[in-house]
Formats: sequence, structure tokens, C-alpha cells
Amino acid sequence: MNFPLPFFVLLSAGSGGNEPCFEIYLNRSGINSIDLPRGKIQAITGNDVLVKFVSRGAPIHITISSANASMYTGFYHENFYVVDESVLTIPIYPEIQEGFFDLEIIAGYGVMKTTARVDVIHPPQKKPIILEESPVQPVSRGRPHLLMVMMGIALILYTAWFYTAIELLNIASFLMLIVGALYIWYRQR
Repeated sequence: MNFPLPFFVLLSAGSGGNEPCFEIYLNRSGINSIDLPRGKIQAITGNDVLVKFVSRGAPIHITISSANASMYTGFYHENFYVVDESVLTIPIYPEIQEGFFDLEIIAGYGVMKTTARVDVIHPPQKKPIILEESPVQPVSRGRPHLLMVMMGIALILYTAWFYTAIELLNIASFLMLIVGALYIWYRQR
């Protein structure tokens, strides 16, 4: 089987995680300018922070460093020569407290300098789903159910027919059960 692309290219193309990518624009508002994202840059413990540098003008040399990030990551310093775009991956330690660190970005060999704050947060906790179990025995709610009353009356009538042999009592007990069942059936609708 011949693949049109090498196998490692196919693997690397589908290996995207669920980490958010933050874009920092270079040369967009002027020569050697650095435009930070409008929202907060947040890093979740145990995940990577993906910072994408996009050059909107001529290729540019940038230096990224972080002097106060040693508690959260092993990243300290990186140099890039950005032609179109480059991605910086910063791994965040999994078992740390929440906090922040600063990314210092220098463009154009020291001409422009800016600082981006990266907030380190814990992943949002999923609320456990609590399933309420129905009771094994039905719970009584005050007055006896009408069907139960009808069944009690039918039982008394049937017992009286059994000892007295009056056929009217047997027919009355049977009709009492039918009326009770029909009443409950039509009451549910």
C-alpha cells in the first residue's frame, strides 16, 4: 500500500490536542510591533500552552523568555525567526497550585518589548451525577388509595358470598373490582 504522504506526516497531522492556541501578531500595527491577544492567556495544569506567533509583515526575529515561570513550567527562553508563523509549546506541570507567570517578548533585536501574563488554573471540576434511586417499597402519602378501598370492599363481599352462597354478593364484588380498576385507569389520563 503506497501512501501519498510519509507515515510520520499523517501521524503528526492528526495529533492535535484540545489545548487552546493563543495568537500573538507581529508587524501588524507597525514595524517590529507585538500585538497581544485581547483575552486572557490561560494555561490548565498538566496541559500545554500553545502560543502562535503570526507575522503580518517582513520576517522578524523574536525572543521569548520567562524569569518567573520555574514553578509552573520548565520553559525559560526561546528564540524564533518568524517568517509567516511559528508555534511555541510551553508544557505546564500537572501537580501545581494556581498562579501566573509572565512571558517577556522582545522583537527586532530589542527595539520592541512587551509582557504577556499567563494565568495557570486547574481544570474545571466535573460535577458528579447523582442518580436518585426510587424506593423499593412505595411510600404512603396519607389517605388510602381508592383502588385499595374498592379491593377491600370487594374482598368483604366475596367472603360474604363464600359463606352465604348469595350470588348477588359475588357479582357485586366482581363489579366493585372492575369499577375501581376503570376509575384508576381513566384518572391517570
